[in-house]
Amino acid sequence: MIAQTFPLVKLDIDIREKMSYSHLMKYDTVIFDLDGTLLDTLDDLTDGVNHALADFGFPLATRDEIRTRLGYGSGHLIAESVPGGRSCPVYQEVFDDYLEFYRAHSSDKTRPYPGTLELLERLRELGVRCAIVSNKPDSAASELGRRWFSGLVETTVGERQGIRRKPAPDSLLEVMRQLGAEKNRTVYIGDSEVDIETAAAAGVDCISCTWGFRTREQLVASGASMLADDMQGLASML
Repeated sequence: MIAQTFPLVKLDIDIREKMSYSHLMKYDTVIFDLDGTLLDTLDDLTDGVNHALADFGFPLATRDEIRTRLGYGSGHLIAESVPGGRSCPVYQEVFDDYLEFYRAHSSDKTRPYPGTLELLERLRELGVRCAIVSNKPDSAASELGRRWFSGLVETTVGERQGIRRKPAPDSLLEVMRQLGAEKNRTVYIGDSEVDIETAAAAGVDCISCTWGFRTREQLVASGASMLADDMQGLASML
């Protein structure tokens, strides 16, 4: 399938026009990934990993190296960052150190991408139900959801013990159940191949955003069929 790029429009004009014709919107439930989709978390994630690596005397990681390791959860991130991966004798200690530091500093440099809050506010005014499904540990995801998007999303769900992480559809389907969402009226928005696979497994549409942790070329190679280059473009697709 040829990936589509939708035209960029001025956010305020596009959304206000839709406010008069909300019944024409394709989706009434919009579920987002978090890191690389709503929030630019790369610097704080890099700092958190390097803090833990330094504590154990391991080589530090570059920002670009961290970028390539994101998308599959914090366990994967730390496994890819320590010598020997999950077989490293102190893997769990490094993970715990990272998570403790990161939770205390998760918003030091993190910010919403341009246009994010405005889009969520307009969707709320339209009566569109919004939520977040992330592979970030549930405690950290929930904290960021409350910090940045209180009143704009109905729930934020991260990785939880006993529930398969993305690309398994479990968390996405559970959030859809809670919201009473229909598959043909739901879209999942993310920035990686993990999100494309998750949406496909759940049987819902996926919009891939090119401003996150994967390039346009990587997304297309992973099967992206709808691509948005910024929040204005995303707004025009909803």
